[in-house]
Amino acid sequence: ILTFNDATLIDDSSFHPCVRYARFEKDKVISFVPPDGPFELMRYRLRLDNGEGHNKPVGSMPIQVIPRISYGKFGSSEKGNSGMAGRISLSVTARSISSLIYSSSRKGPLVIEDVAVVIPFPKFVRTANLNATVGRIIYDEAGKIAKWEIGKLDEKTRPQLNGTMVLEDGSEEKVSSSSSISEGEQPPLLVTWKILLSSVSGLNISGLSVTGEHYKPYKGVRNITKSGTFQ
Repeated sequence: ILTFNDATLIDDSSFHPCVRYARFEKDKVISFVPPDGPFELMRYRLRLDNGEGHNKPVGSMPIQVIPRISYGKFGSSEKGNSGMAGRISLSVTARSISSLIYSSSRKGPLVIEDVAVVIPFPKFVRTANLNATVGRIIYDEAGKIAKWEIGKLDEKTRPQLNGTMVLEDGSEEKVSSSSSISEGEQPPLLVTWKILLSSVSGLNISGLSVTGEHYKPYKGVRNITKSGTFQ
């Protein structure tokens, strides 16, 4: 039986078939007979209405990515591209002030793990030369996608990525006189990350009891917040 600190936060939920749904509807606890092996017990949405007609703020993310991408003539000319080139710079920072709710067992400063930035380039980019102060860069020449694997990120770390792009022939037609490209030509960046012992919804497990067993089972609960689709 799984109990929560505040089950009223759950707005819309779906459960594994092993859950006794009638018990949840009645008592707002999850009673279930676990199957063999790992499984997903439930999914839920957060209730934004606080019951008084006011919505809770969605809040801010614990990570900030600032991209700067420009196209134009920067003084050097590649044969066949009329001197058109591109420049890219990215800065990634951790933000201690966010909407995350941390577990009471969490100690130490904010640490964001498995941080990575996927950078898709427009079709008119022939190739890109990139370098970073932290982590490593994997560039797919065929797919024109770069993945910057940063790893762990804290408030003191300030990773920077800088690079140049060589554009295809005739690319000047894609680039306006203001050194920017038309809407929809630049794909969005995708950022992935996770933070241990934290929660977005504030829903925490207050108790886990196991019955019907003659041995003493090991019980452990750990919160992990992951990025999902973060563009």
